[in-house]
Amino acid sequence: MNEGRLADRAYSNIVELINAHRLVAGDRLPAEGKLAADFGMSRTVVREALVRLAADGITEARRGAGSFVKRRPSERLGAHLPMDELSTTMGSYEVRFVVEAEAARLAAMRRSSHQLDMIEQAMADLRKALLETGPAHREDMALHRAIALATANPAFVSTFDCMFADIDRIMRAGVDISRSRPPEAIAAMLAEHEMIVEAIHAQDPDGAALAMRWHLSQGRKRLMP
Repeated sequence: MNEGRLADRAYSNIVELINAHRLVAGDRLPAEGKLAADFGMSRTVVREALVRLAADGITEARRGAGSFVKRRPSERLGAHLPMDELSTTMGSYEVRFVVEAEAARLAAMRRSSHQLDMIEQAMADLRKALLETGPAHREDMALHRAIALATANPAFVSTFDCMFADIDRIMRAGVDISRSRPPEAIAAMLAEHEMIVEAIHAQDPDGAALAMRWHLSQGRKRLMP
């Protein structure tokens, strides 16, 4: 097994350790050497996993003190994706920050009247789905893809489609976890999407990009308790 796949396994093992021991923000993780010995892996592999976990906002490194829990992933995530794929799925956010923020920027600059109608209809469909009790991931996906289409650059659509599986899992999990929380969680998700669409409608490229980045950053946080 290559080091990338081993790091994925180490990432999942650390998440399982955090959940099994009910660790909370501020709790210290075992040292790299201890984790490596427990997992039967090299310290290099464990270090790579910790770097990814920190990038995903789950842990944080403190110079000279080790790694600490920052947020514990929701245990409901396991209903939507295998834990051994959590690293890859969460890692897709880094790509989405680049691709979808720029897609929103270009959509605000280039969208036609017809494309704006499609985006606004997708927003209306998502609003209806979120305010009901059933799944809303298809409507969520349709809105994000409509924004990619409005860039007038097929490469954005191709990139988005290549990430379909990971995005679909995240959207399913995000809605499910939000529905388990107070109504403000769904209201926040709805408001984030509306900010993106309003900026595209107003042909405000910087506002659209910023709104998309904010939405994605909040979406990643929603996967935590």
